[in-house]
Amino acid sequence: MSLPSDRSFATYETALAHVTGPPLAPDTAVIWNQALFDVLLEYRIGSDRSAFSVRPALARLGLRVVTVLRYQPPAGAERAFEYSGDPGLLRLDPRWHQAAWRFVRLGFAHILDGTDHLLFLFCLVIPFRRFGALVLIVTAFTIAHSMTLIAAASGLAPDALWFPPLVESAIALSILYMALENIAGATTVQRRWMIAFAFGLVHGFGFSFALRETLQFAGSHLLTSLLAFNLGVEAGQLFALALLVPALQLLFRYVVAERAGTIILSALVAHTAWHWTSERWEQLRQFTAPGLSLPALADALPWLMLAVAAAAAVWLITVAARRKGAAAVDYRANPGPAHETRKPV
Repeated sequence: MSLPSDRSFATYETALAHVTGPPLAPDTAVIWNQALFDVLLEYRIGSDRSAFSVRPALARLGLRVVTVLRYQPPAGAERAFEYSGDPGLLRLDPRWHQAAWRFVRLGFAHILDGTDHLLFLFCLVIPFRRFGALVLIVTAFTIAHSMTLIAAASGLAPDALWFPPLVESAIALSILYMALENIAGATTVQRRWMIAFAFGLVHGFGFSFALRETLQFAGSHLLTSLLAFNLGVEAGQLFALALLVPALQLLFRYVVAERAGTIILSALVAHTAWHWTSERWEQLRQFTAPGLSLPALADALPWLMLAVAAAAAVWLITVAARRKGAAAVDYRANPGPAHETRKPV
C-alpha cells in the first residue's frame, strides 16, 4: 500500500524499487478511500524480442477506469498508452497489418455510429441516386475529408479549446445547408460534388477528433493507420449507401412522389440540424474569440495554402468538365465529314 502523495511510478526503476522495498510503517495513518494498492505482476517470457500484447479486464473495477501503461521495449523509445475502460486486445508493438485492421474496424464503426455524418451523406444522395453521380459526389467528399484528417493527425490543426466546438457547429451547419438546398431543388451534379468537397474538408476535422485517443494504438505505423481508418470510413459509407439508395428508390416508387418525398425527408433533416446548430453554437459562444496576432497568422498559413490549393483543384476540374461537355455538344451539332450527306451534282 502507498499514499496518494507517493510519486514512485514516474519511472520503472523507482516503481520497482518502491514495490519491492519495505512496506509502510505500522503506525502510518491511511484513509481507506485514498490509499493506493501497488501490485507487481511477473510473467515468464521466452524472449525479449517477442510480440507482446495485453488484454486488460480492469474496466469492471469502477464506474470509470483510466489506465496509464508504459511499454519499454529492449531497443527503442518508451511507448505510453492511456485509455478508458477496456480497449480489448492491446498490441504493444503492432505489425503494420495488425494496426491497419484495427483502424479499418474503427473507421467502419465510427461512420455508422456518427449520426451527423450519416445525415450529411443522406442529404448528399437524396436527389442523386444514379451510380455515376454517386461515385463523383462520394469521391469528392472522400478526398476532401482525407486531406484534413491526415493534416490534423499530423499536428497541423489548431489545438485551442474553441476549435472542436467550432468544427462541430460547422458540421451541423453543413447538414442544414444541404437539407435546405434539397428543398430548394436548384442543384446539379457538378454543384453537388463541389459542395461535398468543401464540406468534406470540415468533416475531416470531425473524423480526426475520433482518432485523438486511438492513434496511440498505431505503434510506428501512423500513416498506415490513417489510410486504414479512411478505408474503414469509406467501407462504412458504401454500406450505408447500399441500404439508403434502394430504400429511397422503393419509397419514391411506391409511397410518395420523388419531389414531395425529397422535400419531406430534407425538412425532417433540416429540423434536426437546426437544433444541433443552435446547441453547438451556444457551446461555442462560451469561448473567447481568438485575437489576430503574428503567431496565430503563422499557424493559419498552412491551412490558407491548403484552402487555396483545394480551390484551385476544384476550379481546374470544373473547367475541364465544362470543356469536355462543350466539346461533346459541339461534336453532336457538327459531326464532321464522316457523317455528311452527299448530294448528286
